[in-house]
Amino acid sequence: MHYTTYLFDFDYTLADSSRGIVMCFQSVLRSHQYLNVSDEAVKRTIGKTLEESFSILTGVTDPAQLAEFRQEYRKEADIHMNANTVLFPDTLSTLKALKKKGYRIGIISTKYRFRILDFLHPFLPEHFLDIVVGGEDVQQPKPSPEGIRFALSHLNSRPEETLYVGDSTVDAETARNAGVDFAGILNGTTTADELSVYPHRTIMNNLSELIEGIN
Repeated sequence: MHYTTYLFDFDYTLADSSRGIVMCFQSVLRSHQYLNVSDEAVKRTIGKTLEESFSILTGVTDPAQLAEFRQEYRKEADIHMNANTVLFPDTLSTLKALKKKGYRIGIISTKYRFRILDFLHPFLPEHFLDIVVGGEDVQQPKPSPEGIRFALSHLNSRPEETLYVGDSTVDAETARNAGVDFAGILNGTTTADELSVYPHRTIMNNLSELIEGIN
């Protein structure tokens, strides 16, 4: 399969922001006396919206309370997130190799776009990425196909020439819903067995395997 467009999830796909995410969640949870939520439980919710994650971790379903949690999390993230995020070792080399071959490259994430761009600014030239779609850019978060479809429209790319790369079952569902091929990456907490339940072109241990698969 020859792809012209490569779209990526961010957390646990291009970068490990789990330390920052756990710090922010635990700060908010502790302030509301949720003292027994493990770091591992937090990590298992990465990729979901903040409201979904807080609901899973606390059992709270009230939209107003979940919105309050999200606002408190965002304040913590403004301080702690990017300082506690690191790129995976082969992220930059993979992105640059794809760019050198003339492919379109984008990011589709539930994370805020401004935070992704702030983090990547020191590592990539300006306008290197063809599109970044963050949580503030869509009405419906993943697994809704809205973000991918917006990117395809903006890039003038067809679904059949697009590969979406992500680490979670939410990412796999998103690709399926958008009608694009999916490649799983085992950088996060989701296992190959969990990802393989969904339609996929490949499941990789490292991003660099993308380049090895291109002629």
